[in-house]
Order: sequence, then structure tokens, then C-alpha cells
Amino acid sequence: MSLQGRVAIVTGAAQGIGRAIAETLAQAGADIVVADLDPSRSQETVKAIEALGRKVLNVKVNVADANDTKAMAEQVIKAWGKIDILVNNAGITRDGLLLRMKEEDWNLVLQVNLNGTFNCTKAVLQPMTKQRYGRIVNIASIVGVMGNAGQANYAASKAAVIGFTKTVGREYATRNVTVNAVAPGFIDTAMTHGLPDDVKETLQKQIPLGRLGTPADIAAAVRFLVSDEAAYITGHVLHVNGGMLMV
Repeated sequence: MSLQGRVAIVTGAAQGIGRAIAETLAQAGADIVVADLDPSRSQETVKAIEALGRKVLNVKVNVADANDTKAMAEQVIKAWGKIDILVNNAGITRDGLLLRMKEEDWNLVLQVNLNGTFNCTKAVLQPMTKQRYGRIVNIASIVGVMGNAGQANYAASKAAVIGFTKTVGREYATRNVTVNAVAPGFIDTAMTHGLPDDVKETLQKQIPLGRLGTPADIAAAVRFLVSDEAAYITGHVLHVNGGMLMV
């Protein structure tokens, strides 16, 4: 699944799943735009990509700001002349039971997770449709399908990302732009490191494969969906959850 000569933007690429995706696409031959709110956090990702012999741009972007995402796309086009792949990975959580959830926490999660996906997608669609080639992968979540207590904002944002994926997939298929989503289950990242051991143990008992996922598991799914081998797939949600949810 070679991505030689492709240009890929990965948002939220400083750590965790985003970093794994960026490095995996670089290993496949793509040049990478490491897009994050704090570029200083992205240095390790940048070094890893450079060590693979790929070109890399370290770009500061607030995905919730449409002007920022437009400027990011323009910077990439100016530097490298095209955008082939976008992975909308940037996301946040602000958990709390609904009656205790602050309005600002509801809004912030929607702004980053949903509006950010909209902003980045809109920013790259023009160059993608012009070149009649594009691969967009949105990182959704198992929580967007089955819900999770204390995560009404996060679940709503990820459910919306799934609906967005299917709609944009329909709209731009005739321009050879595919739009898919990967819905991770519970992944061993900074987001889950804070869980108590007994909670992790309970979670693992609900997963038929008996373990939390890894960022590499998600990155492998993304790599497939942006490859030529997945050229006939669009509007699809690929669930990577160890069998916790089978749909």
C-alpha cells in the first residue's frame, strides 16, 4: 500500500493516535503536514518523519477556527503544490454527567471535534476536487455509535462526524474524493491512562479480543482507507474496537 508522492495532512498529530497515523503514512511514502494547536509538542513526530526520509511541515492550526484551517491549506499548496490526504484526528473531551456539564464544555467539544472536521474538510476540498483526487478520513469513535455515560458532548460530536462523513462522501464521489471514518474503541492513549485499574479491567472484559487497542491499530486502518486498495470505498465507517461493538 504505497503512498509514494502523496501529501497528507494529519491534525492533532503531536501525540497518541495522531502521531501514529502521521508516522505510518510517512512509512508508506507520504510527505506529512503535522498540524497541531501547539507545534512545540510536535517535535518528536517531526523528527520521526524526517528520520524516515520524508518531507514534513510543522503547522500551527486551531481546527475550530475556519481562517486557521484555510491558511493551513494555502500554506501546504504553496509549499508542495497539492493536498492528497486529510486525516481529521484532532479531538478533545470534557466529560461530565449532563446536569453537571457546563455549556462551555459542551460547546468546546463540538467546536473542536465537529466544527474542526467541517473546517478542515472544507479547506482541502477545493484543491482535491480540482485535481480530481482526494482521500479524507475522519476519526470518529465507538462512543458516537453506542453512547457513554458522562460523554454526551463527545458522543454527540462523534455521531455527527459519522453523519458528516456519509454525506460528504456522497457529495464528492464523482470528483474521485473518498470520505470515510475510522471509529476507534477504547485505545491505550493519554486519554485512557488516567482510568483506574479496575475500570480498565472491566473494559477489557467487554472486549472479545481481551485488550485495549493501540494507536498503531488505528493508524493501520487509516493507512488502508487512504490507499489505492480502498479506492472503491466511500462513506464507510470502519470500526476498530476489538469486537466490543459489532455492527
